[in-house]
Amino acid sequence: MFGEGNQNASLMFIGEAPGGDEERLGRPFVGKAGKNLDKILEKLEINREDVYISNVVKVRPTRISIRGTVSNRAPNEDEITIFTPWLNDEIKLISPKIIATLGNTPLQALFGSEYKIGSYHSLVLDYNEKTKVFPLYHPASLIYKPDLLPVYEQDILKLKQILGGL
Repeated sequence: MFGEGNQNASLMFIGEAPGGDEERLGRPFVGKAGKNLDKILEKLEINREDVYISNVVKVRPTRISIRGTVSNRAPNEDEITIFTPWLNDEIKLISPKIIATLGNTPLQALFGSEYKIGSYHSLVLDYNEKTKVFPLYHPASLIYKPDLLPVYEQDILKLKQILGGL
């Protein structure tokens, strides 16, 4: 599943990989994390149709639980390596001014495994001469770590200021 949205967007969001809801509907960020992404867009005062949203890995990575149910898992290094060239082509096609990476996986896909979201969130990084990267925690992190909310809100305010300066 490739991304969706405005192919002339100034802002591109990149997540990790589709989850069950995304796989079923064929659209990125439509599950619980997608609801949090919608709240981010609301705070940025941007419509979903005005941005481009994608993932590093284009297929849902899964595992079988002890109970025998299928659940999501983080993409492994091989999966990230396989899909990163497609992601880079997608970025070239969209040519955004700002990429907001959502969590470790997209940050590491663009810059290397030594980049960790805890150290780089809210910093502005150079992707190329035309595009900057603004790392954010993954919207799903707010589901599992609600104490991140104040940090997340500050990061969103900083992103809003950066976008206002474009």
